[in-house]
Amino acid sequence: MAGCNHTTAEPETEGAETYLLVIRLARSCRVTVGRLGTCCFPSGWYLYTGSARGGRLPSRVARHLRSEKRLRWHIDYLLAEPAARIVAVHVTHQAECVLNQALGGNVVQAGFGASDCRVGCGSHLRHFRRRPLVELPRYRVDSSAASS
Repeated sequence: MAGCNHTTAEPETEGAETYLLVIRLARSCRVTVGRLGTCCFPSGWYLYTGSARGGRLPSRVARHLRSEKRLRWHIDYLLAEPAARIVAVHVTHQAECVLNQALGGNVVQAGFGASDCRVGCGSHLRHFRRRPLVELPRYRVDSSAASS
């Protein structure tokens, strides 16, 4: 899915503001993540919870799927690693932190993706050894509009 830049909301996801990236990290890696510094990420599966307000969800998801972009958010640094790949995107109307806290998994880097979190999530990136089951609507990604 990397390189895709066009996403489409399905009817049941119209107006959603929270998204969940399902990420496969093929090998363990050390990544310098902005102000967090050097972080160690074990191989496996990750769920990253984010949000986009004001109808910006399609452009936010498309940005995450692009391979070339300015590194701005914590997740950008991990996704820039060749071993990292987004394999699915899900969206929901649930609040970002409510969804994140219900996911389970392990926090491997405190504060990751949670700079603006006010409810104590600890991290908006969760690690799993096996692919986690996600029971949310899937966001359709149009790979025919791929670029960079």
